[in-house]
Amino acid sequence: MSFLDNLENNLKSLENADQTRDEAERCSRTRESERAAALAAAPYAEELKNGPFSAEILKQAARIGFSMRTKVHIAWLGTTLRLEARDRRLELRPSAEGVMAVYLEDGQPTRTEPVNLAGDPAELVRAWLAA
Repeated sequence: MSFLDNLENNLKSLENADQTRDEAERCSRTRESERAAALAAAPYAEELKNGPFSAEILKQAARIGFSMRTKVHIAWLGTTLRLEARDRRLELRPSAEGVMAVYLEDGQPTRTEPVNLAGDPAELVRAWLAA
């Protein structure tokens, strides 16, 4: 192996090391921002999961769905509460600003609005199923 070949290999390995370090820094920054967002949303997620609003919305969804002869599927996906009926979904997602209601039809978001956890969950369910 000549001196020039050795020098070229060393330069390539240094470039690869720089790229790897840049990717690691980028991933680290992304993880930190995701962690900060999760910490900011934690109080709202806790209130949504354990508060009286979630228990009442589950009751109202079952009651209103039964009256419409529609099965409402309920699932917790991490901190998100998902209600699903026919081709419609309602996801309650905690964020740093509060809990957001995301209305989805056929998997596509149609609208988003903030949720008042002290409000009436029956209104939210009726608005979702009537839409």
